Amino acid sequence: MDTVSPKRFIPVSIFFFLELVLSACGGKENVMPTVYIPPTPVSALLTASQPAVVYNPPAASAPQCVDNLYYLQDLTIPDGSQVAPGSTLDKQWLVENNGTCNWDHAYRLRLIAGPDMGAPVEQALYPARSGTQAVIRIQFAAPSEAGTYRSAWQAYDPQGIPFGDPIFIEILVQP
Repeated sequence: MDTVSPKRFIPVSIFFFLELVLSACGGKENVMPTVYIPPTPVSALLTASQPAVVYNPPAASAPQCVDNLYYLQDLTIPDGSQVAPGSTLDKQWLVENNGTCNWDHAYRLRLIAGPDMGAPVEQALYPARSGTQAVIRIQFAAPSEAGTYRSAWQAYDPQGIPFGDPIFIEILVQP
């Protein structure tokens, strides 16, 4: 009887064991092929996160007018007139509004130099339309002391900006 030697039995046993293990691990699978489906194009809807800035050009504004006062002449009390101390003086100047703005209640006449001689230091400028003449009138009181006195006045627009020729009263007080 033929006997199998143990030296031969071990390698043959290992061979059959490995064949059994390897056949159990793998095998033919029925694998479905992968089908590529391209993505469907979608139209994008974009929404702004902030409102768009819209440029609105400024409306055409009317050109600004120009203020001007032109001194024409003294109507009363010429410069250098002699007056008695404490006398009341009714000073009048003829001026022209030769600017393009009409003078209204917001236009002022202010003392800019010299004594006020009893007159308010600011008062309304006589209303005058552009291109017309106007009479400016201020009531003064002559100082009680002898001497030469000069008071200067200036026109101001509604924004407080001076314009035009200044006007003056200059008197000589003598007893």
